[in-house]
Amino acid sequence: MQRTLSQQLPARIGTTVRIAGWVHRRRLLKSVAFLIVRDATGLAQVVVTDPAVRAELEKLTEETVVEVTATATANGTAPAGVELTDPTVRLLGSPAAPPPFDLYRPALTASLPTQLDNAPTALRHPTRSAALRISAAAVAGFRAALDAQDFVEVHTPKVVSSSTESGANVFALDWFGRPAYLAQSPQFYKQLMVGVFERVYEVGPVFRAEPHDTVRHLAQYTSLDAELGFVTDHRDVMGVLRDTVAGMLDTVSGRAGSALATLGVTPPQVPAEIPAVHFTEALTIAGAPADEPDLAPAHERALGEWARREHGSDFLFVTGYPMAKRPFYTHPDPARPAYSNGFDLLFRGLELVTGGQRLHRHADYLAALAARDEPVEPYIGYLDAFRHGMPPHGGFAIGLERFVARLVGAANIREVTAFPRDLHRLTP
Repeated sequence: MQRTLSQQLPARIGTTVRIAGWVHRRRLLKSVAFLIVRDATGLAQVVVTDPAVRAELEKLTEETVVEVTATATANGTAPAGVELTDPTVRLLGSPAAPPPFDLYRPALTASLPTQLDNAPTALRHPTRSAALRISAAAVAGFRAALDAQDFVEVHTPKVVSSSTESGANVFALDWFGRPAYLAQSPQFYKQLMVGVFERVYEVGPVFRAEPHDTVRHLAQYTSLDAELGFVTDHRDVMGVLRDTVAGMLDTVSGRAGSALATLGVTPPQVPAEIPAVHFTEALTIAGAPADEPDLAPAHERALGEWARREHGSDFLFVTGYPMAKRPFYTHPDPARPAYSNGFDLLFRGLELVTGGQRLHRHADYLAALAARDEPVEPYIGYLDAFRHGMPPHGGFAIGLERFVARLVGAANIREVTAFPRDLHRLTP
């Protein structure tokens, strides 16, 4: 008999079915016992009245893997309106050791460190797995939105010979006796691939050796990167980004509706045109000094509140960041060279996306590196492509975990990350 998933049970009422999953909970009453079985699609309620089956049920522990053959019977009070009666129960493994917390409760009551220490079992809780389903749907939406705009998915090296951002916060490793680093970003490679496909994207891990110990930073996270050629300026990139984020949220709604319901989340609407303010205006709105070189988290929160109040938008573009705070490959604003053709997208008062227009002339790269007293030699392989003709181009990068955390209202990015890597955590 073919296995039936819990969500398929309403279509099988009146028939004999075989389900399999984990013992989510047992309720042993005087005259009847209930066995709740959990599978990847939800819960199924098994009603036990036979004394012999009840005796076997009493021996089971939560999270033991079982198979149940029974009759699917309509019951409006049971999950999905179906319960399983006259069951036979068979173990599919050894009785499970009880987990260090109750997975059957509506919310995990264990502290976040305890959950992370026991991630393989904590992730089984419906609230934790729901966040990961939303994450998967967001990635699917990212790909679909860019595929629809003729982007090509690429896969670039995660071990590189020099730091992408020419900074110190990289993980060094030994590469057959030579120094190498874990990539902070696919930035250089996605630019080079614009010279091949014009429009490219990548979904992959990036690594930041920054000693942050905050609720919004990880040392390894998933970056959703895109780069496109033949742009007029950064505003073309912002338009593609707007459509991509809208596509991601549409796909999350369509593919992860039950996960959103589990977490009580309603995705926001993306405005047809996301409001945008220049960095200098953003400082005024946030009440920051006019000579502030960057936006602090408190400034971002103030801007998020302003965007919601003034525009009814959960999203806000901040454009024109100072060139001094942007990487050397950033294109300056031709009208105000001290400011960049770069932007951040804030989502509910938190930086979600960084992007902008890049330099595309070889001579401009040499000048930019010289202005920062940066040596040319580490970037020869990257710079060489610009000698052979590259169009005006730009792109962006979305932090997947940060996107999901903000969407579901998680207080800590680790709540939506399966196995986080940070300043303190390298296992499990």
